Amino acid sequence: MARSCIIIIIIIIINEFHRDASLTKTSGPLCVTCFNYYAQAFRHIRHLLTTELAQTLAYGLILSRIDYCNAVLHGAPRYSIKKLQRVQKNAARIVLEAPRRSHARPLLGMLHWLPIQLRIDYKVALLPFKSAAPQRRRTSVALIQDHEHSHNMRSTTTTLCQPVTTTTFAKRAFRCSAPAVWNSLPTAALNSDSVAVFKSRLKTFLFSRAFSYSSAH
Repeated sequence: MARSCIIIIIIIIINEFHRDASLTKTSGPLCVTCFNYYAQAFRHIRHLLTTELAQTLAYGLILSRIDYCNAVLHGAPRYSIKKLQRVQKNAARIVLEAPRRSHARPLLGMLHWLPIQLRIDYKVALLPFKSAAPQRRRTSVALIQDHEHSHNMRSTTTTLCQPVTTTTFAKRAFRCSAPAVWNSLPTAALNSDSVAVFKSRLKTFLFSRAFSYSSAH
């Protein structure tokens, strides 16, 4: 019942937004306007929801759009990432009903939300792991190459070749960004035997890196 209510709320908000958006031209700032609209609409109904339902609604309205195809943002300018980070922090404040100017970093930790840059790294790291499956090997072999280094009789860690590039823009290509992220991961994550295990270990590593660093500063 609660999930169906959330779906109805999302449909109503999206329909209202598209009715207003039809009066304006499609442009880059429309994306930011979209996030702001959803956040304000979400804030108005937050007091009617439990924290669990609020998290679900925040993901359906805001985080799902931030995460959509976000792997292409790896290496993007900082100001682009900061815009999305502000949207995520605003959503965290709404979910936890925190003051508008409160420090949002601890709120992200309470909600177990990775910051935007690490959400991008998460997606980039997941692609090589999935492409390593035999049925997908043909689609990735032209983009990334690997080297296998045997450490002991029980495990083998695979590192990816990182091409040498001369421009910052070239480093954003998948053939460069994937090895850079993959080779920074711990051995425990790289030796995962399934996608589910890899996702769990990857998020644990990124989460500890994000919030252990923030707590130390």
